[in-house]
Formats: sequence, C-alpha cells, structure tokens
Amino acid sequence: MAKKSGGKSKKAAKADDDQKAGDQKAGDQKIKTGSTDKSTLTAEDLPYRPCVGIALFNDEGQVWIGNRIGFEGAWQLPQGGIDDGETAEQAALRELSEEIGTDKAEIVAETPDWLTYDLPDHLIGKAFGGKYRGQKQKWFAMHFTGKEKHIKIDVPHPEFDAWRWTDFGTLPDLIVPFKRPVYLQLVEIFRDVPQRIRNLGTA
Repeated sequence: MAKKSGGKSKKAAKADDDQKAGDQKAGDQKIKTGSTDKSTLTAEDLPYRPCVGIALFNDEGQVWIGNRIGFEGAWQLPQGGIDDGETAEQAALRELSEEIGTDKAEIVAETPDWLTYDLPDHLIGKAFGGKYRGQKQKWFAMHFTGKEKHIKIDVPHPEFDAWRWTDFGTLPDLIVPFKRPVYLQLVEIFRDVPQRIRNLGTA
C-alpha cells in the first residue's frame, strides 16, 4: 500500500498558491506606490549619491569658490556625481571641466574616506530627483596650473553665476548650513595643502 503524502491536498495547495500570488501582487503594488509617493519618504528609505568634490587652489594657496546659479550667497566648491564606469579621479577632472570650463589642474591630495551629508527634511524626495538622502563624496585638492582666462563658467550647462578666490579656512562660514559639517572636515583634512602649493611656486 502506498503511503499517503504528508503534504496538502491539491485543493489546499492551490489555495496557498493563490494566496501567495495575491500577497506578491499586493507587495508589488506597495513597492510601486512607495516609489512614487514621495510625500511619505524619509531619509532612511534612501541611499547616498556617490559624488566627487574639488578644492581647486591657485599659486597663492587660495581656493576657487562659485555661487550657485539663481541662489544669491549659495557659495560652494565644484562637485558632481560619478558616472557608471568612472573612477573618482576621472569624475573629478570631468566635473571640473564641465562646471568651470578648465582641465588645467593637477591632483595633489584626496580625502582618505568618503564624507557624507544629509539633505534637510524639506528636500527629501525632491532634490536629486527624489532618489537620494544626501551625498557621499570623495574630495580632491587640485593645483590650478592655468591662467584665470582659462576659467569659464558660461559652460553649456552652467552651475555658477559668479566666482572668486578665497581663503581656504573661511569656507565653512560661506557654505549653506547642511553642507557645513563636510566643509569643516575638508578644511581639517586639507589644512596643509595651501602651504604646499605656495611652496611649489617658490621651489
């Protein structure tokens, strides 16, 4: 005599399958709804955007800073996302060219770790296409090897409407508050770079 299977009857198994299919459909709908309903997003729901930043120094050890187009007093250093297949170094040199129109720079230092900042709550689900909670950034210190005529902010996709050279140590006082912690770290990590670059001019 054949032993009975310890499994469920075909009818019960079919009911379970139907239930699983319904649960999966409901789950898919929940994910789909969550991905479009940005009003319910919190920072914990989102990843950080991989990004690079550039501190570009002139021969006097001053750093380049630009005002974001359309936002009076919104000063910052050049920065941007890393494209697929790019190294951080490649992204930094590309962003420099795209944002301030020059490739006349040499990398002299980089942050050993990624620095992160979170967007303020009112920008979650809005900035960066609603995809990120903030940015994680690899920063590069660069020595500008060109002339000021080589810097052009009237690029095809402009980011800045004004620029100037400034003392590196003053950066945290010029930056929007939610980015200030990163700039405080940056000033500490690259604290010897301005003097190193000034020394290049006297060597």
